[in-house]
Amino acid sequence: MAPRGPGRAALIWSALLLAMAAPIVAAAMSPLLQWRDEIYIAAGLAGVLALALMLLQPLLIGGRLPGLSIHRSRRLHRWVGGMLVVCVVLHVAGLWLTSPPDVIDALLFRAPTAFSAWGVIAMWALFAAAALAALRKRLGVRPRVWRMGHTLLALAIVAGTVVHALLIEGAMETVTKVGLSVLVLLATAKIVLERRVWRRLARARQA
Repeated sequence: MAPRGPGRAALIWSALLLAMAAPIVAAAMSPLLQWRDEIYIAAGLAGVLALALMLLQPLLIGGRLPGLSIHRSRRLHRWVGGMLVVCVVLHVAGLWLTSPPDVIDALLFRAPTAFSAWGVIAMWALFAAAALAALRKRLGVRPRVWRMGHTLLALAIVAGTVVHALLIEGAMETVTKVGLSVLVLLATAKIVLERRVWRRLARARQA
């Protein structure tokens, strides 16, 4: 019999925190970081944390986490979005301090590594999503258009970040990295399909 009430909630939160923490701990303990300086390590872990936080975002906006009201979930969704921006800025800034030419090549899409381009795409999509959220009222964006735009940007963020992470052969341990990436993709897809953003926009156009 499936656990109910507080027991079920505790189980869900425990599984969620484990899925998020395991890749971070594994990356922090990687022998590949043994000879790296502190700035590089911090930049790398900021990137891993960003991927972990992406598992929270769809669950929060979909109101799927026990013990949280819809209002509180949406408020936390905004806060986690801000944390994502901070993590990405720290990630890129740290890499810039350790190797400016590599970051410049990545930003200009001329880096020889495929993962760089995916990371940059995800970064700009994240910044665009954050800017759209911050300026939504000033721009007077209609709710349906807002949902579609934000959803498209969220999909670009998730897809770009997951591909970026999977292509990198670095400090992240493979099993926990793949596991977290799959969970992020599944959670995002499930909530996007449940919210039916595409159908609502189509009906609005037909009206």
